[in-house]
Amino acid sequence: MNASDRTPADLLRSALAADPARPLVTFYDDATGERVELSVATFANWVAKTANLLQDDLSAAPGDRLALLLPAHWQTAVWLLACSSVGVSAEPGGDPAAADAVVSGPDTLEAARACGGERLALALRPLGGRFPEPPAGFADYAVEVPSHGDRFAPYAPVDPAGVALRVGGRELTAAQVVEQAAADAAERGLAPGSRLLSGLPYDTWEGLSAGLFAPLAAGASVVLCRNLEKLSAEGLAQRVASERVTHRAV
Repeated sequence: MNASDRTPADLLRSALAADPARPLVTFYDDATGERVELSVATFANWVAKTANLLQDDLSAAPGDRLALLLPAHWQTAVWLLACSSVGVSAEPGGDPAAADAVVSGPDTLEAARACGGERLALALRPLGGRFPEPPAGFADYAVEVPSHGDRFAPYAPVDPAGVALRVGGRELTAAQVVEQAAADAAERGLAPGSRLLSGLPYDTWEGLSAGLFAPLAAGASVVLCRNLEKLSAEGLAQRVASERVTHRAV
């Protein structure tokens, strides 16, 4: 990270400027066998498209609250950075009824219907695939996002002192997310080139930090594993070796 990085979106811009081709997020789902690897450039492209969707289609603005009802997944990581790009407060596991908009996975659609604002659904299928049929009352993210631009510029400046994240009963400003992520990275011994394997869920700061923010702040990368408990000890050892894992959070 650079000294001028004051929001998570700034961290991504710095990573893109430093080495756009390096892996940033490698995602596994051990219930389906899915593996997806995203370079910094590919991840940033998804973030830009999603931020444009958030700003233009959902009319989101700085200070809005978005309930993020998604598991630890590469698309969830994209949404966290898209929210930061717009200045929207992301609330993993947040109350949809108290949110201005909700983004839901396929298993939380009923709860997400409590949101009176815009509602998007993610099928969480391999390669970002769409629902066979869009859920009633929701726009399908995989249908909506491809048409949006690959570059993003916010209509209003993002305030580093604005609340960027609500998780585990805590409210963190954008600047605090960056500061805490950098501190966590230092505590874990992360450095450029480190590969952190995380099997932690995204419903706590520890999981969000290990699974995205700390590696991003350190110039490292994350091997994000969903349903890791389904992997045998031998399979985990093989993954650690094949993915050149240097640090673990499980």
